[in-house]
Amino acid sequence: MTRQKYVWLLLCLLLTIGLAAGCGGNNGNGGAAGNGGGAENGGAGGGNGNGEQAPEDISGEITVLTQRTDIVDAVFREQYVPRFNEKYPNITVNFEAITDYEGQVKIRMNTQDYGDVLLIPNAVLPQDLPTFFEPLGSVEELSEKYLFVDERQYDGTSYGIPITVNANGIVYNRKVFEEAGVTDLPMTPDAFLDAMRAIKDNTDAVPLYTNYAAGWPLTQWEPSRTAIAGDPEFVNYELVRDPEPFQREKPHGVIYGLMYDLASEGLIESDPTTTDWETSKTMMANGEIGAMVLGSWAITQIQEQAEDPADIAYMPFPYTSEDGTIYSTSGGDYKQAVNVNSDNKEAALAWLYWFADESGYATAEGGISPLKGEPMPDTLASFDELGVELISEKPASEGEIGWIDQIDQQSEVGLLQPNFKQRLIEAAIGNRNESLEEIFADLNERWGQAVQEVTGGS
Repeated sequence: MTRQKYVWLLLCLLLTIGLAAGCGGNNGNGGAAGNGGGAENGGAGGGNGNGEQAPEDISGEITVLTQRTDIVDAVFREQYVPRFNEKYPNITVNFEAITDYEGQVKIRMNTQDYGDVLLIPNAVLPQDLPTFFEPLGSVEELSEKYLFVDERQYDGTSYGIPITVNANGIVYNRKVFEEAGVTDLPMTPDAFLDAMRAIKDNTDAVPLYTNYAAGWPLTQWEPSRTAIAGDPEFVNYELVRDPEPFQREKPHGVIYGLMYDLASEGLIESDPTTTDWETSKTMMANGEIGAMVLGSWAITQIQEQAEDPADIAYMPFPYTSEDGTIYSTSGGDYKQAVNVNSDNKEAALAWLYWFADESGYATAEGGISPLKGEPMPDTLASFDELGVELISEKPASEGEIGWIDQIDQQSEVGLLQPNFKQRLIEAAIGNRNESLEEIFADLNERWGQAVQEVTGGS
């Protein structure tokens, strides 16, 4: 399929979503409640995994692992569980909120004790999904109801449903931008650098906060690779064959060149090693930070702490294609899955599908619902004003599924890990004696070797 045709199909999907929003009837939006959506989980791709079994006949005690340490009590326990138990009265739901989710869960997966329901860690390779997770059904069937179930699939079977669908870009504080004299949103890397310089010169705010110490926020830069390429085939068809992707004019060079330039000019926090994620949200809400590179999921978390939520807005990654198009990469967030070793799989599946269909988590968090046909969130209204087009990665072709992950792991580059991003920042602020060019050369050498080993030069 050509790039143009694939983008056209994606835009048709988004148009369908918009039309559905206009004639969708009563979906019961009330607070954290309500995407509505398949209360009985009927139809293709739905189902609670229990056939015709009545909800009250399903029983058991399950543990759900989550990364949402901030809302596990106020939302998950106090709001979701009572609503879930109205439908499933005989299921007891416990939660384990984990701050270092990726690190801790990967360790626990060396045992069978990693909860009953969990978010699939990024490091799990496609071929390993059947070892750790319960199959949910075919990608073809699940795709009739849910978005991006192909992102965690192996051999045509899906193992996870996104907790939300994200656009990727930058959260920013409108008041800080206005105080700095930035009246137009920057849509190129150079314009963004100018905006950050203006914030540094004209305000007391930190221009861009990297959250270096937390580590994982640095991985939020990576998804914009597809938006910069402007090509759905970039990751699974081009990147897997490119022996030198870290060059200034290529997507990864654009992303991480900008990261390096921001740090080298002192446009980030003064001591990156002491940053704190939870504190950074409050700082941005209070106008002490100008911008942070994060998925759209972060918008509402920061708005909730702002005196005026309208101060917190969202913009695409600052890059404009040659034809004038501005893209934002969209894709599934963490995929919720069921532990293949769970003793209460029916109860675990009941929670998984209820969360996707009825919790309202995605829209309450400012994200795009994983349910097809749901409206776009108000938090992305600025995308319409800018004419931003959402773009998503085209899945790998048969026989090449998992190549990108294999290359990434064999090379130890870590596209979705913080390591080389922290290395770039350390070099930029003078804590490491190496240049951007030297770091890129090292990454290219390791990536190129892994490309040859995995693809065989095909």
